[in-house]
Amino acid sequence: MWIIQFAVFGLVAGAIARLLHPGRDPMNWIWTMLLGIGGALIGGWIGGQLGFNTSTGVASWMAAVFGSILLLVVHHFATTQTPGPDGTTSTGDYKKAVFDDLARGPNP
Repeated sequence: MWIIQFAVFGLVAGAIARLLHPGRDPMNWIWTMLLGIGGALIGGWIGGQLGFNTSTGVASWMAAVFGSILLLVVHHFATTQTPGPDGTTSTGDYKKAVFDDLARGPNP
């Protein structure tokens, strides 16, 4: 039963992280769940290293969402290509996408 609870927890934490993180995150619900599960593991480990008890309560949700956002940022920086010598990229620029989304406001 704990596996189902952890999967649902990961799905909700991943969805919250995707809502809070600006920019485009094209992924389905399975990847969102895996993002939340990975974020819970990373955020729980970081919280434990800082001396926080992230095993229950609001601290577990905060750690999971923080870890998921951290994973999203690392993913975007790892997959975004830098401009070549001619100044062009083959994919969209991450920073431009983030600032375009922020400029549009909450209701695009």
